[in-house]
Amino acid sequence: MRYVESHGGDRVETLSPEPTLHEPVHVTDSRLGDWTEIRSNARLHAAEIGDYTYLMERVQLDYASVGKFGNVASDARLGPTNHPIDRPTAHHFTYRAELYDLGEDGDEVFDWRAEQEVTVGHDVWIGHGATVLPGVDIGNGAVVGAGAVVTDDVDPYTVVVGVPAEPVRRRFPPAVAERLEATEWWDWDHETLAERLDDFRDLKRFLAKYAPEADVVE
Repeated sequence: MRYVESHGGDRVETLSPEPTLHEPVHVTDSRLGDWTEIRSNARLHAAEIGDYTYLMERVQLDYASVGKFGNVASDARLGPTNHPIDRPTAHHFTYRAELYDLGEDGDEVFDWRAEQEVTVGHDVWIGHGATVLPGVDIGNGAVVGAGAVVTDDVDPYTVVVGVPAEPVRRRFPPAVAERLEATEWWDWDHETLAERLDDFRDLKRFLAKYAPEADVVE
């Protein structure tokens, strides 16, 4: 890990294959890919982020995985830890009993939470203050609008907004999205990304070179 001091939200000049963490951050039982960046006051527990993914300030991930090239804006929360509301009380003293000197903790609630993982694909943008509820899957290339509360799965390359989040449009037409997914560009190595950088700046050129229509299976 590469730890750097945070200075009022200033960006670092360069990143590196080693994950960059802006102190203070809190990371437990989690895996960070290459070229990743975690901004200050983020918290990750039982989480995984893929290569090149970045999390802005105050992002929280619990039992969540984000694919490669993820873009997560500040104050987003993925996998907020649900409380068991079928008990006489929703308060956590029933499973964090040792904290209150009431007896032994109860692992069954933590096991239940772990079973409701949030799964986010590659090249997904999650807007400021969005919440993705436990058990939700978000497909490759999707966009979650600022402040949205995502309660259901999101199809690839679909834009969702609102509370609860609803689809408002597709990021690309289905045929274009299919061609992009077929390239699996997120698995290209660093050198290939550098060589093809200009192509990433022009959708038509990118598709023509790496996803010709004849190569797409009907």
